[in-house]
Amino acid sequence: MSHTQHAPEPPTTVAHLNHTAVYASDRHLSAEFLAAVLGLRIGAPFGPFLPVDLGNGVTLDYYEKTDEPIQSQHYAFLVPEEQFDGMIGRLEAIGVTYYADPSHTRPGRVNDLFGGRGAYFDDPDGHNMEIMTRPYARP
Repeated sequence: MSHTQHAPEPPTTVAHLNHTAVYASDRHLSAEFLAAVLGLRIGAPFGPFLPVDLGNGVTLDYYEKTDEPIQSQHYAFLVPEEQFDGMIGRLEAIGVTYYADPSHTRPGRVNDLFGGRGAYFDDPDGHNMEIMTRPYARP
């Protein structure tokens, strides 16, 4: 008796990200920083969380963690082309260096990946934030 292998079935369920917790040494400072750069609003506190509403049904819920160092994470935001320059201007206005690359070796420059524009910058806890006007092409 032989076993026939079948290709896996494509998923039938769609899972939408609803929220994720972002560790911060000061949840107010970090949430206000991101909201100011992206032109977003901070929601009402929800228990220990301070949410930044991304406007697409997803919130970043800032959670204050003071008992150990914050481990840097990467968060990428697909933003409208017409708002990109304003975000770069807000970074410049508050003295935050932005970079064309995730390794932060090309300061003060933006990239042109996939026909759009993008930049990376650190938030107050060193999370590597990215703004981009075109999603990455995936195989």
